[in-house]
Amino acid sequence: MKINASMAGLIALLAAAFAANVQADINVGVTLSATGPAASLGIPEKNTVALLPTTIAGQKVNYIVLDDASDTTTAVKNTRKLIAENKVDVIIGSTITPNSLAMIDVVAEAGTPMIAMAASARLIEPMDAKRYWVFKTPQNDAQMATAIVEHMTNNNVRTVAYIGFADAYGEGWWNEFSKIAEVRKIQVVANERFNRADTSVTGQVLKILAAKADAVLIGGAGTPAALPQKSLKEKGYKGIMYQTHGVANADFLRVCAKDCEGTFLPAGPVLVAAQLPDANPIKKAALEYVGKYEATYGKGSVSTFGAHAWDASKLLANAVPEALKKAQPGTPEFRQALRDGLEKTRNLTAAHGVFNMSPQDHLGFDQRARVMVRIEGGSWKLVQ
Repeated sequence: MKINASMAGLIALLAAAFAANVQADINVGVTLSATGPAASLGIPEKNTVALLPTTIAGQKVNYIVLDDASDTTTAVKNTRKLIAENKVDVIIGSTITPNSLAMIDVVAEAGTPMIAMAASARLIEPMDAKRYWVFKTPQNDAQMATAIVEHMTNNNVRTVAYIGFADAYGEGWWNEFSKIAEVRKIQVVANERFNRADTSVTGQVLKILAAKADAVLIGGAGTPAALPQKSLKEKGYKGIMYQTHGVANADFLRVCAKDCEGTFLPAGPVLVAAQLPDANPIKKAALEYVGKYEATYGKGSVSTFGAHAWDASKLLANAVPEALKKAQPGTPEFRQALRDGLEKTRNLTAAHGVFNMSPQDHLGFDQRARVMVRIEGGSWKLVQ
């Protein structure tokens, strides 16, 4: 059969029209700490990625997941690889603050939006040309530090000792907590540091014991945060113990065991989803995540850290439809539109809270995103 010029032209037009309606896949790059000192945080995040939707607004979504081994240099390499080789439209990660802070320059240079799963407010504050591209899902350390200080004030704590990671996470917590404690007239009588990979903190603990503080706050995350608490208990400390929301998983309970009984910490509501009052607006969304995670990985396996990845997906599901109206995935225009869509997120209820972002606030959580929790009988109990 011969195809004349007019038919050939018609076929070409139809092919072009078809191609115009077929969009490229959305590629999501994920770098997280599935190994190394932060593995107890990164593993539930990696597990959660496997549960995320593979289509958004009818468009196929591919997740390219890399392990940064809790290492800052590797996190940066992963980010460069995901952008340059995998041509991702958005980055989710990393698990911990030092890694995520190091990634900011890379995503800003490439004009690729990033949704961090690390807690420090320094990731998004103060807003500038680089942080313009960065969003996050965990509660800010400042927000959680306020909850701790309020609890201390209500329980007549007058003096407190601090021991935190010797990195951006520990420093961020120290900066936020010490400012709020000073305003509330709580005296900080010791300020110590330790490394995530340390096996002993005897020197620091002896200084804390000598300070005779009413309470101790440990500014750590994951299982390494158990080390100072176990050492303090071993040496007879009887005061009130506080941890940060960085320990809210089952691995921490397993490692710290009886030495963490009675410990207080602020946490995202997903940690105690079933204990939330029915009137709590986050309960339904939190239970949805808990149900899906535990159906796959077993009852009691859920942690707050996986929920950070889940909430990142919720943000994408909210922003992608509008971005698709403006550009195709795989283009700078789509990445810009996706960034803009994330920033316009309003009244989005997720597992950890309700997102209301703005040009100056790339988290957008209010006080509904936090609860106080006590460790009792090796499990989490909501403090009413």
